[in-house]
Amino acid sequence: MKNTKAISILGESILPGESKTIDMEIAKLHNTAKLKIPIIVCRSKIEGPVVLFSAGIHGDEINGVEIVRQIIAKKINRPKKGTIICIPIINMFGFINMSRQFPDGRDLNRVFPGSKKGSLAGRFAYHILTEIMPLVDYAVDFHAGGASRFNAPQIRLAPNSPELKQLADVFNAPFTLFSKNIAGSFRNASQKLNVKILLFEGGKSLDINDSVANAGVAGAKRFLSHLNMLDSRHIVEQPEEQTIYIEKSTWIRAKYSGLLHDHNTIGAFVKKGTVLATITDPFGKFEHIVKAPNDGYIINANHSPIIYQGDAIYHISKTILNG
Repeated sequence: MKNTKAISILGESILPGESKTIDMEIAKLHNTAKLKIPIIVCRSKIEGPVVLFSAGIHGDEINGVEIVRQIIAKKINRPKKGTIICIPIINMFGFINMSRQFPDGRDLNRVFPGSKKGSLAGRFAYHILTEIMPLVDYAVDFHAGGASRFNAPQIRLAPNSPELKQLADVFNAPFTLFSKNIAGSFRNASQKLNVKILLFEGGKSLDINDSVANAGVAGAKRFLSHLNMLDSRHIVEQPEEQTIYIEKSTWIRAKYSGLLHDHNTIGAFVKKGTVLATITDPFGKFEHIVKAPNDGYIINANHSPIIYQGDAIYHISKTILNG
């Protein structure tokens, strides 16, 4: 069905069949320089859903930015029907400073729905939620692990959500974790607006990992193909195995401070007692091994070379569901 209805974002109108980049300007830098956050909108002339691909809510999570960049560069964001909105960097302040937070020290992903006259982070949250999300039917928000912790590519979704589980099946990341929505998060606020949103985690902060980026881009194509929005020029790759659903998981914490020597088990299935890492001191006095406490998949690994007692160093699955 031909679409004739324009949509409006931040006062700018985008017609069916039109592509437009809208610059979101909420605040300037402290030197009065303008700070623009590009919102890339591509519309088909044929009526269909509105999909948002976003990244960079945490400014140091570069891997998500790279995934959305590739979606744009490879023209995956030019829909066969409907509308695709891409925001590669939501927290441009943090991206410039290579920091997770906003300049006001707040975590943008904990201040939604925000406030029109609140903190800087709160104002950004407010405009995203009021200007963009009411238009959106489906969304994938791309993240990476923080504090040098590397996430195996994974989708996170709230439990007891059949529609979201179907979309996670379609996206088909290597892992899918059930995790409750966090108060103040973008995901939580979006779902309250009835947006069907998946959260993708992969890689670590201040890093680009090609394997993780490939998993994110491939999943986005499968996502769009399922909605009949992917242009036929794009090939949809189906992995040999279906996503592994993890219902319960646990963190392994360091029993000693020292130097962490990771044995590179990220994404692998390990048996109870498998040696995951060695913790040493800088002076050759001791070596302590870290063992898997149970059979499971390693879905997150700490890549920091220096750790302290009590630091989270591995995330391992405990309960796995079939499909």
